[in-house]
Amino acid sequence: MALAFLASCGGQQAALTTGIDLNNLDTTALPGTDFYEYACGGWMKAHPLTAEYSRFGSFDQLAENNNTQLRELIEGVAAQKNEAGSIADKIAQMYNSVMDSVSLNKQGIEPIRKDLQRIDATFDKDELFRLASSLQLSGVGGLFGFYINADIKDSKNNLLQIMQDGLVMGQREYYLDTDSATTTIREAYKQYMSDLFRRCKVATDDDVAARVDAVLAMETRLAKVSRSNTELRDDEKNYNKMTFEELLRDYPGIDWKYYFNVHGAKDVREVSVGQPEVIHEVEHLWAETPLDVLKDYTRWRLIDRAAGCLDDEMRAANFNFYGRVMSGRQEDRPRWKRAVAATEGALGEAVGQLYVEKYFPAAAKERMVQLVKNLQMALGERIDAQDWMSDSTKAVAHDKLNAFIVKVGYPDQWKDYSTLEIGKNYWENVKNTSIWRMHDEIERKLNKPVDNTEWYMTPQTVNAYYNPTTNEICFPAGILQPPFFDMNADDAFNYGAIGVVIGHEMTHGFDDQGAKFDKDGNLRQWWTAEDTKNFEERTHVMRDFFNNIEVLPGLCGNGQLTLGENMADHGGLQVAFQAFKNATKDAPLADSDGFTPEQRFFLAYAGVWAGNIRDEEIRKRTKSDPHSLGRWRVNGALPHIDAWYEAFGITENDPMFVPKAERVTIW
Repeated sequence: MALAFLASCGGQQAALTTGIDLNNLDTTALPGTDFYEYACGGWMKAHPLTAEYSRFGSFDQLAENNNTQLRELIEGVAAQKNEAGSIADKIAQMYNSVMDSVSLNKQGIEPIRKDLQRIDATFDKDELFRLASSLQLSGVGGLFGFYINADIKDSKNNLLQIMQDGLVMGQREYYLDTDSATTTIREAYKQYMSDLFRRCKVATDDDVAARVDAVLAMETRLAKVSRSNTELRDDEKNYNKMTFEELLRDYPGIDWKYYFNVHGAKDVREVSVGQPEVIHEVEHLWAETPLDVLKDYTRWRLIDRAAGCLDDEMRAANFNFYGRVMSGRQEDRPRWKRAVAATEGALGEAVGQLYVEKYFPAAAKERMVQLVKNLQMALGERIDAQDWMSDSTKAVAHDKLNAFIVKVGYPDQWKDYSTLEIGKNYWENVKNTSIWRMHDEIERKLNKPVDNTEWYMTPQTVNAYYNPTTNEICFPAGILQPPFFDMNADDAFNYGAIGVVIGHEMTHGFDDQGAKFDKDGNLRQWWTAEDTKNFEERTHVMRDFFNNIEVLPGLCGNGQLTLGENMADHGGLQVAFQAFKNATKDAPLADSDGFTPEQRFFLAYAGVWAGNIRDEEIRKRTKSDPHSLGRWRVNGALPHIDAWYEAFGITENDPMFVPKAERVTIW
């Protein structure tokens, strides 16, 4: 069924627009030379980066619109006289605690002083470990962490999973790479730490340099054994299940009983140690590092985590490093945006309920559900069309496709925040939220079956996801708006935009990671050996293609890190285009606005990724992000889509041309 049919009841078919804003194009560019510039150049020129942003694109523009709507909703609640302890009261208090700059500046670092004094007073490593464990419960990072989610080899049940942590800058490359850009970031990190140590009066001018160097050396030691984001994508290697007794035996250097007890997990039975070498290094590091250095590291984790929630001076230092140095932003977000984000972070689904009631009509959900069904049908057809996949593997692939759980708009059951305590102090609210979230997760998940109704994004989120362990695809209400989903636009637009997003998430079930999970969400081999070989040969073509894209002078993309997302883009385009042709085969769309329907499909796709970005952010994302940059999700993906060549008449004389034999051929 065509989306146009859904929008045409009562004879409204003719009223549908193309959805394409011609002002977003730059027709001085040539489609076969730089399709991204051709399709998005006008948008990019009209939306230059402001000081607030290191990257601004269509996603961000929609998020900005959502932010404005959320602000109105939250401030409307805050302006009312709410019953103490009610959800409305908690939303108002959380928002106001961020907005109250007078109180925050008056308090200075007082909200963290007591915890700093507790660190000062620790007299041995055992006591410090206990204190650090309680701080971690409050949201302060530690040397390792844990979460509870589906056991990837027993997907109906949850499993406590221990993971690497400890690196304040996030990625091991920031500690180990020796290029000039990364070295500059490291020096800025040391300055940031020095400034806040002085500001919080935990170090003096005489000793701060040595203490900062010692903390950095500790993090660097951990970075050397930490796994990269690329290595963390290997589910099999990051799964090491054992009993709790085996954990105590094999990792005796950590007081696991105390650690889990303080988090409220008092009956741990089984765990998975994701990165064993890292946890062993934590044991050695804790045993071999002087107490004073461990105390400084603990102080630093506390100060760094709290800095953005304290007075203007602490916030400015925090932004200067993370915003300006690491991302290239020139100006912090206005306070109201930070307040909206903090309120969403604490009470996401409560805010989402307000959002859905006002901005997401039931009709939009119904249309989206039908569009998903159309994409599922098209993916099934694409599976059948593959000559490299055996019939037995195709049959199992169909079983997995038919078993997809589809979530659209918002959850059927809203989260209960009745036990979350929210008051007037911002940092206390952040800590309380972290404690509440951990206890809620443990209560709902520890030693319990997986709840397939849980949502991993809030309804107002401008994004979508596929979860392999539940075999589900989810499309929150926040993304179901232009330029992704436009109920007034024709099928060429909607299949090219939200259709590709849907196909993208579906294809994640069959990308280099998702393909290793069966229809029930278990990690197991369901492909034949020959099919696996054929599949990997095709993925290597994509990996190598993106490895050779120079994103900055001397810096190439990471084709292995981005492989899953690039495959999902490829599959999304193939599946959505087939669904589009299916939907319009009996009533083909006319040429309009100077473009054929097929051309409008690809213009709509490219428009999703329109954006501007700073060099610093390009470098940061290339090191850490499994998604390719927006430009290359267009110029890197389309040269592997035969229909794009046909739509725009691309030939071997065009710079973007890739010979047929060298194109990715998966879906």
